[in-house]
Amino acid sequence: MRAGGEAPHQVLGRLRFLLQCSECFRRARALPAALCYVPREVQYKICKDPTATATATAAARSLLSVWDSPGPARGGKRAARATVEVRKGGCLRATGEEYCNGAGLWVKLSKEQLEEYTGSHELAEGWVLAQKFGGGDKLVPVDSMKFQWQSQAFRSAHKPAASWEQVVDLTYSMRLGEKPRFVEQDEAAVQKFRCVPPGWSYEHDMELGRFLYDRNEKQLQCGDCMTEHVSNVEVSSQVGDCGADSLMNNQAHSFWESNGPPGQHWVRLSMKKGSIVKKLWLVLNGNDNSYIPRRVAVYGGLPNRLQHIRTVLINENSFQSVCILRNMKFHLPVLEIRFLECRDQGYNVRLQGIKIKSFWEWDLILNSEVFQPAQLVRYPLLEGVDSSVLYRRAVLIQRFVQILDSVLCYLIPPSEDSIGTFNALRNMKPFLLLSKQSTALIAHCLQSSESTPPAILPKLHINRQLAREHRANPALDRSCRHTVFTQLYEGLRSSKHNRPLDYRWPTNHAQWWECNFVTEGIVDNGGGFRDTLSDVSEELCPSSSNVPVPLPFFVRTSNQGNSSSDTRDMYVPNPSCKDFPKYEWIGQLIGAALRSNEFLILALPALVWKQLAGEEVVWSKDFAAVDAELVKLLEMMEGMDREAFEFMFGKELTYTVVQSDQRVVELIPNGSNTVVRYEDRKEFIRLVQKARLEESKEQIAAMRAGLLCVVPQPVLDLLTWQLMEKKVCGDPKITVSDLRRFVTFEDFLPNDTRIQNFWEALSNFTSEDLSRFLKFVSGRSRLPVQITVYPYSANVNAVDLMPQASTCSCAFFLPKYSSAKTCEEMLRYAVYNCVSIDTDENWGE
Repeated sequence: MRAGGEAPHQVLGRLRFLLQCSECFRRARALPAALCYVPREVQYKICKDPTATATATAAARSLLSVWDSPGPARGGKRAARATVEVRKGGCLRATGEEYCNGAGLWVKLSKEQLEEYTGSHELAEGWVLAQKFGGGDKLVPVDSMKFQWQSQAFRSAHKPAASWEQVVDLTYSMRLGEKPRFVEQDEAAVQKFRCVPPGWSYEHDMELGRFLYDRNEKQLQCGDCMTEHVSNVEVSSQVGDCGADSLMNNQAHSFWESNGPPGQHWVRLSMKKGSIVKKLWLVLNGNDNSYIPRRVAVYGGLPNRLQHIRTVLINENSFQSVCILRNMKFHLPVLEIRFLECRDQGYNVRLQGIKIKSFWEWDLILNSEVFQPAQLVRYPLLEGVDSSVLYRRAVLIQRFVQILDSVLCYLIPPSEDSIGTFNALRNMKPFLLLSKQSTALIAHCLQSSESTPPAILPKLHINRQLAREHRANPALDRSCRHTVFTQLYEGLRSSKHNRPLDYRWPTNHAQWWECNFVTEGIVDNGGGFRDTLSDVSEELCPSSSNVPVPLPFFVRTSNQGNSSSDTRDMYVPNPSCKDFPKYEWIGQLIGAALRSNEFLILALPALVWKQLAGEEVVWSKDFAAVDAELVKLLEMMEGMDREAFEFMFGKELTYTVVQSDQRVVELIPNGSNTVVRYEDRKEFIRLVQKARLEESKEQIAAMRAGLLCVVPQPVLDLLTWQLMEKKVCGDPKITVSDLRRFVTFEDFLPNDTRIQNFWEALSNFTSEDLSRFLKFVSGRSRLPVQITVYPYSANVNAVDLMPQASTCSCAFFLPKYSSAKTCEEMLRYAVYNCVSIDTDENWGE
């Protein structure tokens, strides 16, 4: 189902369908029958395994085992209950109900069908493995012979709809003339889909959607899979020790070199059973141009039956990694790379390595095995729910998102001047995390709204010493004029030769202003600018709970003083602060970070991000991150009997509430003198919830107004609040394994002890330590940021020196250390104490 190729009546029908589904998800009702459609009968033909022997392929019949339920996963031992024989060229008649587990895709046979094939009356239903993970014969659905005969006999222009997509279109689209018929549905299978699990709610569907998204993201982030998925590497020839092992050892100093006539060189990869290649790269060795391949061909299949897949002409400007294969749909036992031609008419080939991004077949297809208890620990709402229930619900979510994707470009027009209709589906916005179209639409909207960057960067003089003094005691200067935030704001306002910045620049415009730090030596090529963003983040929302807040725009949540809360580091806009122009500028900075690769780290709860993204906020779910104790108190108050209410509150509870800025406000006129009665407690609860949810409404509205000056409305429609926060703030949690993906070493030998000490030291760092290390090296405190580590060269023989860094180039200079423990101590001291940039200019001169 491809977006953009639908007829108008189809688009309108799908919109009607999505609205109905949205309401059902929202109210935890049975979903529309069209979404849950399963045909009562499907004809399957057998497709022989292309990797099987010729004898097996030519067999006159196939025997299929039948289980009484979807059979055992890989390695299971449960015995089959019956056997079905299918003659060569024949078909198997089964129901349309399918189920996927760790063994593969199963199809169900009804009692009637089992009696036809086995003559047995013992089984009420049976399951046959249609597609086995790891290879084997497959059952492929075909048009029923009965319906083919009807179409020919009656010259019917329409075949009966046999897929859920067709049923959705026929049910919800208005059309003239005779409508095609449906293949009769399998009532029992449809009811399994439509049945809402006990205790299920909208929040469960959102949690399940987040689980599916996280699973997809984990797959996208996987690294090189050569060791995991390749069983053997062979080469056509080699020079000396430059053999096949060099292609897999990930060592920069080693390489494979062929030895023979041109056009006769190849590398052969034997893939482990069940692996599917998504990307295959050649890592070139650029030391000699004549050894770099110019034209390569990729073949795949059985060793004795290799088929040509593609030929690649490598760009003359490529000297590093080149992708030569992508997005294979099935397992290939062997991949062979043939080097047809080298640059400069060279004879032999040199490769530094081969990299593969691949997956096991069972990891690419949704199946019930992914819902094992160990995988659900981070998703408490899903724990304890049967895996088959989660699997079927996930199938429906995938179907819903597939229809949503097909009309998303109509719901959200790419032009910010157009009027979209996404508001009607706003409560389905979390499902956009699973959309395949939203990312491309966001990129298009941002690109089409870009402006030309200023020819001359604003030059700003920033005194960070005064800013640090203000942070130590903000009470000395209520105007906050010495903060980095205010210095930037006033400096940009008073810039003489620059028009106001609109921040709508292309992503590659990496620096918004240029800084001259007073009393500090720095030539700002980007590092100083990024440092100011980190300073502004720290002034708006300090990362430490033990320091005063230097600026008045945000206040700490009540949870910061609540030791039982798991969200103790959040801030909310200050209800008392009415400096709306500065709130708008904060919104513009948020928009600029969203459009760029820079980060503005603001520790704001979902309550704020949701309102910035235009999503609905829910008291019980969202306000607990602000004041968990109040949420619990009101919940307890609502369920109290009169005696408990009178005992706890007596006549002391009035129509007032304390806001996040610690101001007491009245909920009704003369509320401070009006006692809350037991029978009025629910109205009191409603008023408290409304007041607290809206206490920062004006400030958030100003931030959103500034955000919309930089980011078009369609982008906010497409972004969930989680994605917005991640784009603006980066990933908050950092591990050493995460960091390894962004660190490269230059001018080190592979077995250099400095590298070993470096990683051993960082392995003992906490997430906060690693964030500080990132800021020390790059001026940023979150990933992603690419870091290059060089040997410390100022004094090559010295040991146990303080490390140095250049934030402008994200370079780290690593000295020699006597031990990993000393390295850890020196690194930790540096990242927490060396905050000034002093490697860019020599002030001693």
